[in-house]
Amino acid sequence: MTFKTTMKTLAAGLAFSAMMIGIGSAQELTLKLGHLANEQNSWHKASVKFGEELSALTDGRIAVEVFPNDSLGREMDLINGMQLGTVEMTITGESLQNWAPMAALLAVPYAYQSLEQMDEIASGEIGDQIEAQVIEQAQVRPIAYFARGPRNLTANRAITTPEELDGLRMRVPNVPLFVDTWSALGAAPTPMAFSEVFTSLQNGTIDAQENPLALIQSASFNEVQTHVNLTEHVRSWIYLTISEQVWNQLSEEDQGHVMTAAAAAQEFEREQFLADEQAIREDLEAKGMTFTEVDTAAFAEAAREPVINSVDESIRPIVEDLFAR
Repeated sequence: MTFKTTMKTLAAGLAFSAMMIGIGSAQELTLKLGHLANEQNSWHKASVKFGEELSALTDGRIAVEVFPNDSLGREMDLINGMQLGTVEMTITGESLQNWAPMAALLAVPYAYQSLEQMDEIASGEIGDQIEAQVIEQAQVRPIAYFARGPRNLTANRAITTPEELDGLRMRVPNVPLFVDTWSALGAAPTPMAFSEVFTSLQNGTIDAQENPLALIQSASFNEVQTHVNLTEHVRSWIYLTISEQVWNQLSEEDQGHVMTAAAAAQEFEREQFLADEQAIREDLEAKGMTFTEVDTAAFAEAAREPVINSVDESIRPIVEDLFAR
């Protein structure tokens, strides 16, 4: 081998090594983002979009790894992990009221009558107050919010009035307001992790559950439930969040990149959400689910007093005002 050939070979090797070092050092931080929805859900698609945007904005220095289907852990476990610094991100909502009472305002039964009214609250002064309390008391920072379709009650029978609940064994998330409200309406609510609901419906541990159509579809509840009772008892939003510990470790520039990527994800999720709602209903009907109209006025009237009495005293005036609108 000539000297010239040797030098070319050496130069090529050094270039390859430099390239590999560059690849290794380009990615400085990976944010693990866990959530409960599946890959077809608009929350997951928006989470992936967030990761793509953030990677582009930081030239690959910050990556986002998304874990759907509770594969990184259940919601409450992820929140606890974010507080301990073992998990970076999740999608969460009213469960945060276990730390910050104002988070109950994300999902007050029958408080918001339209998507527009919900947006007004979420993006306004009350929304700012909720976010500030969540940051301070839960050590979790909301960076965007996603709309949710109205929560509806699924069961294996039609339920059109509160009287027809009659001790119905139903799953609710670990949210005190939900437990208190459904108990007052006459049902027998049981807090349970979302990942356990399908099996519990299948084996008869519970008889019903309540969720937006997107989660009813993605969890295949049509295989174990026959009716979607259109109670539409909660119109709400949910937050894309980052651990406050992680946030404080970011430079001011990267915090800006995170918020820019989050804004893009929020806009993307809303487009997906609006496009999906009607298609999801049609899909569930095609799979055999019966959609039943209910006496929403009767449900709302029956829920009003229990809801007001169940919320923390610090937010009771806000809830009373919401009901009065």
